[in-house]
Amino acid sequence: MAVRTLPVLIMLTMSSVLSPSAAAADLGELAAAEARRLEELYKHLHAHPELSFHETATATRIAQELRRAGYEVTTGVGGNGVVGVLRNGEGKTVLIRTDLDALPVVEETGKPYASKVRTRDDAGNDVGVMHACGHDIHMTAFVGTARLLAKTKDRWKGTVVMIAQPAEERGAGAKAMLADGLYRRFPTPDAALALHVSAELPAGTIGYHHGYAMAAVDSVDITVRGLGGHGAYPHKTKDPIVLSAYIITALQTIASRETDPQDAVVVTVGSIHGGAKHNIIPPEVKLQLTVRNYSDKTRKAVLAAIRRITTETARAFGIPEDRLPVIEMPNEYTPATYNDPDLGRRLVAAWNKVLGEESVVEVPAVMASEDFSRYGRTPEKVPIYLFWLGTVERSRWEAAERGEVRLPALHSPLFAPEIHPTIETGVKAMAAAALAVLGGSI
Repeated sequence: MAVRTLPVLIMLTMSSVLSPSAAAADLGELAAAEARRLEELYKHLHAHPELSFHETATATRIAQELRRAGYEVTTGVGGNGVVGVLRNGEGKTVLIRTDLDALPVVEETGKPYASKVRTRDDAGNDVGVMHACGHDIHMTAFVGTARLLAKTKDRWKGTVVMIAQPAEERGAGAKAMLADGLYRRFPTPDAALALHVSAELPAGTIGYHHGYAMAAVDSVDITVRGLGGHGAYPHKTKDPIVLSAYIITALQTIASRETDPQDAVVVTVGSIHGGAKHNIIPPEVKLQLTVRNYSDKTRKAVLAAIRRITTETARAFGIPEDRLPVIEMPNEYTPATYNDPDLGRRLVAAWNKVLGEESVVEVPAVMASEDFSRYGRTPEKVPIYLFWLGTVERSRWEAAERGEVRLPALHSPLFAPEIHPTIETGVKAMAAAALAVLGGSI
């Protein structure tokens, strides 16, 4: 990312977290010692991806890895969710989350371990499957962190809860695990942590952002109805295609003319379908929208504006009341991810100790979404923090910064993280974050 400012080092009140540099180096050595086995795990997970709600083999493998590391493991939480608990006396509880699912993408990286998996999706379509969003890296760093924390029990007291969550790409897995009693059946955390790969940061670095870091997302379906007829006699119809064009244009004024310029909003019409022949004006057109913003107040205002603009534009076109647009706004949505600033400052100080200040960079908030946000939106009010893990080979990243190459984005069939030092950095960063919460020695 172009914006890369070094954070101000915040001294921790817990002197045990600010441990000598030798101890920090030792944590790095422990992560490096796992590198070969973790690379094998990564390649296996990458070559065997599974779609949302179908992560049975993936969940089984992660459960096995947690058991081998000494965790008490429960499977089938919220579907294919896995929970591992490691108790080590009285103290704080930290939750560390990974996601399990992959995407319906045909891989084009050409890697020897590339996915060749094809399957039927829930709609019956034959699709390729790929970890194009880096969940295989997430799981690998997750397992490495679990091993590290188990091997360093002499450095910390408390409880570690490792959760492997299904269906993040569908925005439903976190809700399913919480509904299945995650915070009732297992220790309630004092903090919840997650990482996400970045396709814009060099491997060996991590990125952070305090406050709203990822957006809320709603999917809106609109059926624009008119009165169909012959294309040669438009005056005898109410053309929903022309009406749709006006609605699409007017919706863009929500961000440009109804929202504070400092409050980010995206209203994107990603799909428009209507009509079947050149000379037929159809009776209806279907639109699909993605809507993104940060605050709950803004979200409510934007959704209300979509309903108002769509309905009143149709009325202005003379659409009868019984043919006004049908607007479907599902109750299901992904909330914005709010990174607790106090927790974040403690984590940044720990990362600076372990990785070095030059490898810990502040990055802007993004309009992508993550259902990790839900772990901080329960009555327990658990502080959460999600940070970014760089994956781009350094020379390619530098070439991209000079404008010489374009880097594949997340969800691209060409997305291919650099395995090392990405995995080691993820393990060190997450282990250090967990120890900062637990009050352990880094």
